Amino acid sequence: MSEQSFEPGSVLSRRLLSDITDLRVSSPGDIRENARRRGRRQVLAPEGRLVLLAADHPGRMVTAALGQPLAMADRHSYLARILRVLSGDSVDGLMGTPDIIEEVLAADLLLTDQGAGGLLAGKLLIGCMNRGGLLGTSFELRDTFTAYDAQGLVAMNLDGGKLMFRLDPDDPASGETIAWCAAAINDLLDVGLPAFVEPLVVQRQDERLAVLRDPASMARVCGVASALGRSSLGTWLKLPYGTDYAQVAAATTCPILILGGEASGDPLPLLRDIAAGMAAGANVRGTLVGRNVLFPGPGDPLALAAAIRAIVFAGAPPEAALEAGKAHAATVPWSLVQ
Repeated sequence: MSEQSFEPGSVLSRRLLSDITDLRVSSPGDIRENARRRGRRQVLAPEGRLVLLAADHPGRMVTAALGQPLAMADRHSYLARILRVLSGDSVDGLMGTPDIIEEVLAADLLLTDQGAGGLLAGKLLIGCMNRGGLLGTSFELRDTFTAYDAQGLVAMNLDGGKLMFRLDPDDPASGETIAWCAAAINDLLDVGLPAFVEPLVVQRQDERLAVLRDPASMARVCGVASALGRSSLGTWLKLPYGTDYAQVAAATTCPILILGGEASGDPLPLLRDIAAGMAAGANVRGTLVGRNVLFPGPGDPLALAAAIRAIVFAGAPPEAALEAGKAHAATVPWSLVQ
């Protein structure tokens, strides 16, 4: 089944984008109030699985997608893609930095006021906590907590916090970040919120940090992440797919969400990885994917999100899931205002 090419203006009008800025200037308290009165899920994962959209990359100076260096720096396009995915029922929620979360809350408020219905009913909002390890900097592995803290998550009525550490055995900054992550997990435990932890083993290659996806590296770092903080009972792990994923899944009983990585423009490899990952262990419980969903090529981001859901929740084969995703997206109106 063919799908319509994505056009940001068909989802997010320039007027609505301008109205979001107007709210920031004139009535920021209205955005906070919308956050506070937002109805939250009573249970994080009612069916034991989650499909979450990640939108925290620009906060770490990661802006490239599909060969375009500033693809994620165009906030109109980026936010339109996020809202398109949230407009369907294919994802359980959004993980993002404060600015993204607040823009989505503002859009939700404006759409509700216009009688169009909101976007966040029954959705999870997870706040990204550490973004200080800016891409390409000398301090990239010293990933300081520059976004949400635990109290900020509570103040905005959010559902959890996401944090990351990258382990390079040759860089002492990794150890600092791991200690900060343990402290953040303890803070989340104090306020009763789950921690979504992304542990990665990295190696410097050609002046960049490459993620090691071999099963030994991933299993070892999985053990480190599972042991952080004074309790692991609120910990979900976010791990990339790699070979022998069953060995990785066997390293913990914490629930695992499969992450996506850089966008390739071809959705099938991602869908095949997710299907294989879901079959690797009973504790692999879904996905937390960003760029691959938001930038699937010229097509509709919602179609790929729906395909992922079909795999995670129904065990659909990748090719069938992709066609089902396109069919589902075709039933969801593009415009947020009807």
